[in-house]
Amino acid sequence: MSQAETAAAAPRRGRPGYDRDQVLAVAVKVFNEHGYDATSVADLTAALGLTKSALYHHFESKAAILEVALNDALDGLERVVDDAVAQHPLAADRLRSIVRGAVHVLTAKLPSVTLLLRVRGNGEVELAALRRRRAFDQRVTAIVAEAQREGLIRGDVDAAVATRLIFGMINSVVEWYRPGGPVDPDELGEDILRATLDGLQSR
Repeated sequence: MSQAETAAAAPRRGRPGYDRDQVLAVAVKVFNEHGYDATSVADLTAALGLTKSALYHHFESKAAILEVALNDALDGLERVVDDAVAQHPLAADRLRSIVRGAVHVLTAKLPSVTLLLRVRGNGEVELAALRRRRAFDQRVTAIVAEAQREGLIRGDVDAAVATRLIFGMINSVVEWYRPGGPVDPDELGEDILRATLDGLQSR
């Protein structure tokens, strides 16, 4: 191999060695490990091996990184509801589709969803994410209520409580699921459907 070829093959550090998605992935990992508020820009540049100016080439601030990560998770979850509504006329089928889809988003976007679930409303970016989460919950609760009227879910459980029970189980997956592990994401969605809807099903 020539000297030029060796130089071309060698890994590069600094801004040319990272694209925006890679910077985002590392930053989200650091946020999840140490907490967003406890993470400084210096912590991010140290983890990335970048200068501050190189980091700011990709994102204008730490808050901008957080916003992109949270929007990634929320966009995926909102799309699941949009698709379910567009594809299924019955609320019962919409709900099943939402559970499967939400599990898929969680397992495919585990770091960003984990970050979303830890948001507490510190700052405008987090407050905006919480507003979107509430709107998502309200949409799903409306579908659960409609599924109750259709007879899928028992009517003696409040629709909002049923929604919290379903998503409590889905969201708990971030604590133990590991990508590439023995648990198949598609089968996990079916397991959660059986564990939640079977218990809530009308008798």
